[in-house]
Amino acid sequence: MQDLIGAIGPILQSTVRNATPLVFAALGGLFSERSGVVNIGLEGLMLISAFAGVVGAHFTGSALVGLLTALGAGLIFALIHALMCVTFEADQIISGTAINLLALGGTGFLMVVIFGSGGTSPRVNGFESVAIPLLSKIPVIGAAFFDQSLLVYLMYVLVPIVYFVVFRTPFGLRLRATGEVPEAVDTAGVNVARMRYYGVALSGLLAACGGAYLSMGLLSAFTEGMTNGRGFIALAALIFGRWNPIGAAGAALLFGLAQAVTFRVNEQTLPIEFVDMLPYVLTIIVLAGFGGRAIAPAAIGKPYRKE
Repeated sequence: MQDLIGAIGPILQSTVRNATPLVFAALGGLFSERSGVVNIGLEGLMLISAFAGVVGAHFTGSALVGLLTALGAGLIFALIHALMCVTFEADQIISGTAINLLALGGTGFLMVVIFGSGGTSPRVNGFESVAIPLLSKIPVIGAAFFDQSLLVYLMYVLVPIVYFVVFRTPFGLRLRATGEVPEAVDTAGVNVARMRYYGVALSGLLAACGGAYLSMGLLSAFTEGMTNGRGFIALAALIFGRWNPIGAAGAALLFGLAQAVTFRVNEQTLPIEFVDMLPYVLTIIVLAGFGGRAIAPAAIGKPYRKE
């Protein structure tokens, strides 16, 4: 029993760390999709931001500057996605796929240009763990939840804030209405295109937080393709959570737990290739079992043309 209790703490700590980038990306996807714009480019936005954060931290020596650089990169590419989908009415899936491909190839190319070689960047100053007095000493859960980096604490705060903004403010009401009945929003005098730009821009900023956490919270370096499908898992968490920030965060924790458990599986028990695929198998199962039951915003993926 004592061994079991001793194992729970590290698993919980790993769960929170693995879930944090998923929560950030899922919250970002919520804003975009609640406004009516599909954003499968979350994977690319995270990867671009992870790279930009390391570049900023590398040249300035400051993790905070790195975070700001990541936020700027995420915002710029999110606005490109909004421009293509909202203004030019391009296919939203194709636009998001293009961002993913651009991020994958572009970061690999820029790694060679900026750092002189591909693979992994030099180490940079990242966000170290900060233990909260008293709370971090709580048995089992203390270190797991209250001995984390500042970005994890930011994630804790953002989940209720996003819920309040989306479901308890006039802005959130307009955003949700834009994704459901844009014609009614337009009739009420609200600019549909502007609301969708806001939603996609916020998705870029939040996905950037997830990318920055990967490269400056977990590793303190950038590795090519380091998002490793997390953007798509975040979308699955968003669907599983029914486009609700609390539900999406809970689903992200479930996926984070799956990844945490795989790290502790003995390679002699199961083949490492099988263990590595478990989080993605869970994603497929969740989408197959619950994706059809979740009701997406009615106008998602549909360009709006003012009559």
